Amino acid sequence: MIVFEVPAGELVDELNRQAAEAGVTDAAIVSLIGAADSFAISTMHEGDALKDTITKYDLPGEMTGTGEIRNGFVHLHVVMGVEGDRAIAGHLHEAHIGTYFARAYVIPANLTTR
Repeated sequence: MIVFEVPAGELVDELNRQAAEAGVTDAAIVSLIGAADSFAISTMHEGDALKDTITKYDLPGEMTGTGEIRNGFVHLHVVMGVEGDRAIAGHLHEAHIGTYFARAYVIPANLTTR
């Protein structure tokens, strides 16, 4: 297992960078934990499962999730806990880390050497 830590920056971009640096092209992201200062999530449109509705949230959220790395690209599904004990869930497009941190626990399926 590899742990990628993001103390600051855009989470998806930073995980893509760290995975590439570690030579991880395919993996299971078995746990994601942390908190973001802002984030963008999509869910499928009710009338068309092929259409995504992306919503940006300019508020902090406690984060948990899982996902994968396929062909060198991170794909995450998350639940963000926000003020008022509410949960916002879906496919994570971006999460800006600054005040808190994020950690992804990754089990590689394929390692390339660099």
